[in-house]
Amino acid sequence: MNNYKTIKFEKNGDIGTVLLNRPKIHNAFNEVMISELIDCFKKINELQDVRIIILKGEGKSFCAGADLNWMKGVAGYSYEQNYHESLQLSLCFYEIYTCKKPTIAIVHGASMGGANGLLASCDFAYCDDNTTFSLSEVKIGIVPACISPYVVKRVGEYGARDLMLTGRRIKGKEAEHYKLVNKSLSADELQNHVDMIIKNLRTSGPVAMSHCKNLLYDISNKLSINEAIKSTAKVIADIRMSEEGQEGMNAFLQKRKPNWVE
Repeated sequence: MNNYKTIKFEKNGDIGTVLLNRPKIHNAFNEVMISELIDCFKKINELQDVRIIILKGEGKSFCAGADLNWMKGVAGYSYEQNYHESLQLSLCFYEIYTCKKPTIAIVHGASMGGANGLLASCDFAYCDDNTTFSLSEVKIGIVPACISPYVVKRVGEYGARDLMLTGRRIKGKEAEHYKLVNKSLSADELQNHVDMIIKNLRTSGPVAMSHCKNLLYDISNKLSINEAIKSTAKVIADIRMSEEGQEGMNAFLQKRKPNWVE
C-alpha cells in the first residue's frame, strides 16, 4: 500500500484500518485526501488476506468536512474544474460503497458536511453518543449533492429533507434515530460493540459476503423485480456450486465449523 500524505492504511491480521490522518484540522478533506481514499479502496479490493475494513479518524474528530483552504480555491474554479473535483468526490464515496469487503465506520467527535458521505457509504456506522453531526451545506449556500445518494439510502427521503434543509446539528442518539448510524453508544461501549460485530462477520464466508454485497447493490440500484427473478436464481446456483458454498453447506450438514472460522 502506498505511503499516503493524508490517510494511513494499517493491517492487523485480517482487519484493515483506513485512518483519516489530518488531526490538526479535524481530518478535513481536500483533493489529495479524496484521491488517496479512491486509490486506497481500489487496492483494498485486491488484498486477499484482509476480510474487514475499518474507517475512522485520527485525533479529536472523525472528519470536519471540506478543508476551508481547499474551499477557498474551489470558490474561484471554472465550471469544468468544479465538475472534475466534484466528480472525484462522488467517485470516492462510490469506491467505499462498492468495496468488496465489509466496511465499518467508527465515528467520534464530529462528522460535518461531506464527512457524512464517508460514513453513509460504509456497510455499518457506529458512533459515540457525544459525536456531533451536521449536513450543513445549505448554511453556506450550497447543497450536499455528492453525498446524497448514500445519505438518502440510510435515512430515507424525509429524514434527508429534515437534516439537509435545516443543516441543524444533532448528537449520536438522534443520528441513530434517523438511521444515519446503525448505533450510538457511550465511548466506553463503542469499541466493544465494534469488536462484537467483527467477531460476527468473521464467522461469515469471505467470498459469500462479497457476493452478498454485489447482490444488495444490484437489487437496490439496478434490477427491477422481474429482472431479479432470474438474476437472483443464478446467484444462488453459482454460489452453491462454488468452493466456499460447498464447504459451508458440508460443514452445516456435518455439524462442524467451516474452514474460514478459526
